[in-house]
Amino acid sequence: MYTKNVYKISEMALWTRFETLSLSLIIIAWVAAYFFLPIAWLQIPWTPMALIGTAVAFVIGFQNNAVYGRIWEARKIWGGIVNTSRTFGAFLQDMITNEHANQKLSEEELKTEIKTLTYRHIAWMTALRYAMRARKLWETTSSHKTNTEWGMKTPESTLALEEALKPYITEEELKEVLSKSNHQTALLYMQSHHLRRLKEKGVIWEFSFLELEAIIQELFSLQGKTERIKNFPYPRQYATLNKYFMWLLLLLLLLPLALVPQFLEIGQEIAKENATIGKYFVWLAVPIYLAVSWMSHTMERIGRTGENPFEGTSNDVPISTIARGIEIDLRQNLGESKEVIPAQFEEYFSIQF
Repeated sequence: MYTKNVYKISEMALWTRFETLSLSLIIIAWVAAYFFLPIAWLQIPWTPMALIGTAVAFVIGFQNNAVYGRIWEARKIWGGIVNTSRTFGAFLQDMITNEHANQKLSEEELKTEIKTLTYRHIAWMTALRYAMRARKLWETTSSHKTNTEWGMKTPESTLALEEALKPYITEEELKEVLSKSNHQTALLYMQSHHLRRLKEKGVIWEFSFLELEAIIQELFSLQGKTERIKNFPYPRQYATLNKYFMWLLLLLLLLPLALVPQFLEIGQEIAKENATIGKYFVWLAVPIYLAVSWMSHTMERIGRTGENPFEGTSNDVPISTIARGIEIDLRQNLGESKEVIPAQFEEYFSIQF
């Protein structure tokens, strides 16, 4: 997530420079063809161009609206994880007591049970964010050269899941979790089983057990929602339509065929008064075309970059930062010192991961 107010013009220029170069070559080729060859007859009227342009604008608007919905829903889901995690941590400390215990535990044993459940919850968040960072075939934004050239890597790409989980669960639990295809689900199962055992010992009162199980149920729900966004992309038929309409029809063919002849005709009229200006006036179509096509293409690309809000780019939900923030809160409320609690992930180029 980009944390500054707006992107700089220079950053936008760098981000779109490859497409801008392609668009420049397209329009220069068309203008050169009209300038050197007798093809003034090759043109289309503005009416069909306007109709198709309106259709393209509608499709791009639909894409951006749908993509914003995906990003906002993803952020709300992880906001729910924040709230539910804090509630879970507070409930553990207040509901794991000797009040109804069959055999009373020492204060240290009670703290150990609370810490074990809290740490396993942190392990669940860790496994979940790793699952959200796993690459899908349709996720191409993070591998685009304009992103890879900065050398930015998410925390999940620099440390294996096994190593990331080791500080929070036992070796036996780690083997059990890694043997399952869905690691985060396995961890929630462990949490539920642990709570049931404590309830059977009377360390958790029956009504308290129901409250804690309701939180586990909510965590399952939030996990399922974030997995739905991850595993179901923006519909490919719309993405395909955007690509072909934008490049093959609008930018590559239709816009030049409508714009360049228009400037050629204006130049011919100007040539009656000033031959030199009139002769070269057609080349003014280049900056006009670039302005129109750059805005259209950039709007389409903005939509594409937001399709998958967990890739770890500058426009995605900062799930690593969110998860680490929850971990810091939980461990501070366990009474741990700042020296043993991991620091928040660093920003790179004003981007949170």
